[in-house]
Amino acid sequence: MDLSDIAARLGVHVEDVERVDRLAADRPSAPLPAKDDAPAILERLAVRPDDAAEIMEGWPDPGSPLWTPELRWLLDRTIALVRADLGGYTWLVPGPELPRDRGPAWRHLYVYAYLALVDVVTAYHRDHGIDPAVTWATLADLGRNLAVDRRMQREGWPVMQSWLTLHVRGGLYHLGRLQHQRGDTAIDLHIPEEGPLSPAAVTASLDEARAFFPRHFPDEHYTAFACGSWLLDPQLLEYLPEDSNIVRFQRRFELDPYEEPEGLDADVEVLRFAFRSLTTPLDRLPRGTGLQRAVIDHLQAGRHWQWRRGRFPL
Repeated sequence: MDLSDIAARLGVHVEDVERVDRLAADRPSAPLPAKDDAPAILERLAVRPDDAAEIMEGWPDPGSPLWTPELRWLLDRTIALVRADLGGYTWLVPGPELPRDRGPAWRHLYVYAYLALVDVVTAYHRDHGIDPAVTWATLADLGRNLAVDRRMQREGWPVMQSWLTLHVRGGLYHLGRLQHQRGDTAIDLHIPEEGPLSPAAVTASLDEARAFFPRHFPDEHYTAFACGSWLLDPQLLEYLPEDSNIVRFQRRFELDPYEEPEGLDADVEVLRFAFRSLTTPLDRLPRGTGLQRAVIDHLQAGRHWQWRRGRFPL
């Protein structure tokens, strides 16, 4: 099959297939773990039993009728594309968004790519002297994201399939309450859905990162922590009490001047994280927390949220 034929069979734009082919080129792929080992690996990656069952159902066995030639091509070249950027820490789209209602092979193709790269990235971590506990805490974000995607009625995955390439390239590390992404001069902070964002937990995570990166990446020199998030929107101060965890997190940062982010709608991102839904009407969303009430009231008043970036010295 040529690339246009592959694109037509996948139901995606030919430009997306050409991009995968160009970035993967003739670089090596990586094998999936043995099928018999997969359940234990999925458990270690915090994948829920219902998601694990789907993944096992769609496993790319040789000769499986679920895996057409174009799907096998995309899986192989996606693995090669991501593996080629091992050690990278910027946003990476691994391949086109697929029609996921066509079965488990289509729904979880990028999960299989992630699983194929687990051995690659764990070796990278070992080479950098990283504790296996940090390795597996980091990689277990797969299970968290699959669970969130299920809660979102499969609305969340197009973002997640790119987000998770950070983990399997060694670009991001889960240290305590926060995830820390390598960068040029700043460590970017991310906030997983994992309990209260208490000041003590945040401080402990920052202290861990201050020791972690000089130890394991001594050639990289960071001067600041940075974050880009709707959580840094000063408009939240209109709704939340001064002693709320979000406000206290926000107070750590000096904000950059506001610029409209290209290709990102802050209102959509707020709904994604505050409600795990992108399509539920505002008047049907839950109002169980102060944050949820703030989000709804703000949008119902015809106002919009902002995605803000800020930083503070390391």
